[in-house]
Amino acid sequence: MDARLPRRLSTHDLIGIIAPASPVEDESKTEQGIRYLEGLGYRTVLGKHVHERTGYLAGSDDARTEDIHAMFANRRVKAVFCLRGGYGSPRLLSRLDYRLVARNPKIFVGYSDITALHLAFWSKSRLVTFHGPMLAVDMAGGMDPLAEESFWRTLTSGEDCLPLLRWEPAASRAKAVSGTLLGGNLSLLVSLLGTPFQPDFGKSIIFLEETGEEPYRIDRMMTQMRNAGIFRRAGGVALGAFTNCAARVSFPHTFTVDEIMHNMALMTGKPFIAGLPFGHMPGTVTLPVGIRASFDLEKGGAKSLGQAVR
Repeated sequence: MDARLPRRLSTHDLIGIIAPASPVEDESKTEQGIRYLEGLGYRTVLGKHVHERTGYLAGSDDARTEDIHAMFANRRVKAVFCLRGGYGSPRLLSRLDYRLVARNPKIFVGYSDITALHLAFWSKSRLVTFHGPMLAVDMAGGMDPLAEESFWRTLTSGEDCLPLLRWEPAASRAKAVSGTLLGGNLSLLVSLLGTPFQPDFGKSIIFLEETGEEPYRIDRMMTQMRNAGIFRRAGGVALGAFTNCAARVSFPHTFTVDEIMHNMALMTGKPFIAGLPFGHMPGTVTLPVGIRASFDLEKGGAKSLGQAVR
């Protein structure tokens, strides 16, 4: 099945706003994010249930699912932006109408816990989505200039969407690697292994980021991916920010995340490139999930092999 590309954003388009995971604790952040979008000329519409709270969730599973369906069914809505991550997106995967999503391809943006939705939409609907900034986290109070440039160029043009990527030397002798960009938050990706929502990672470039996990937990998740055969057919691995992932209290002796990843590259024989600007960090670039991309491991450049929007 070919990838389904959403239409590019134009000024005055209507952007739908949802909270598929945790609630926004400070509602002023939502208002700031809306003012930012409307200041650029876009119109916004909030999901019916975005202000609800059920424990650590932004409303019940049924309510959050309803908001996703409503945004994809509304033909006036041209893009769907997530307010924040947190936790809760994986709970929705078995409830979603993927045929509705496939019939109404549109821009869908978020990261962190939203990784579960990105990968499920790709696996079940072949929709190209966007690992990028969220309204109440990154857009409230103004965006980092690098992140802002990458985000709007990616969503509004058919230009190459990866020229800003630069990284540390690759742990590989390969000169280049190409494949379908699939990935996101490591712990969320691992949570999908063995489920119907796990994508086929064959001939892919798996991009990974994480926050707040100790090195031994990173090791455990990467080992689970290796044992599950995920790296065997992939073309390579692209590593973003592993924020606050230094050892704290677990073991008197430890590996660093860099050491874990270097060792995993040696064990899998796959090219691992590190230091890419995405994840839980300022200045994160927007990565389209599901496009073909190519990384020049000698010159340190990247380019997309296909458009992310039409």
